[in-house]
Amino acid sequence: MKKKKSKGLKEKDTIEETKGSSPESRRTFLNKLWKGLAILAGVEFTAVIFGFLFSGKGERKSYTPKQLIEAGPVNSFEPNTVTVFRGGRFYLTRLEDGGFIALSLRCTHLGCSIEWEEDKKRFICPCHSSAFTMNGDVQNPPAPKALDYYPITIDKGIIKVDVGTKVERERFSKNQIVYV
Repeated sequence: MKKKKSKGLKEKDTIEETKGSSPESRRTFLNKLWKGLAILAGVEFTAVIFGFLFSGKGERKSYTPKQLIEAGPVNSFEPNTVTVFRGGRFYLTRLEDGGFIALSLRCTHLGCSIEWEEDKKRFICPCHSSAFTMNGDVQNPPAPKALDYYPITIDKGIIKVDVGTKVERERFSKNQIVYV
């Protein structure tokens, strides 16, 4: 009988040993997995926030080369007329005094494409009825400011518009007009 007792002790010892080295329960494993995933998500979220806040976007100055579009010879545009250049996204306006200004096709209210009304000599936005004068000034709100314009150069009688440089403005000014 002594042998049985000692044999029983050995079995008991082996049972206790297997309990201590048994694999983790499923619940414990899943809890650890979720905690790890939560930590990983927190680190990723923090990295995104820091990337946004400290991106240095204001420090970089990007250079956009001039994108010149030849509109044509000066003589082909009569005073007090507007010519659309849909591919260049602008209207070339020759004012009554002979000066030129290239106006953006986009309304300054919500960016809808404006249209020229020849009979009323004004630009109109079909979205909310903003109206602009021939030089791009606001005639009828809700547009908050004058139409943006593009710089013009006249080289050897040829009008060239730099569509790579859109200039925002509050209102029309005489220094925005280019003369021959």
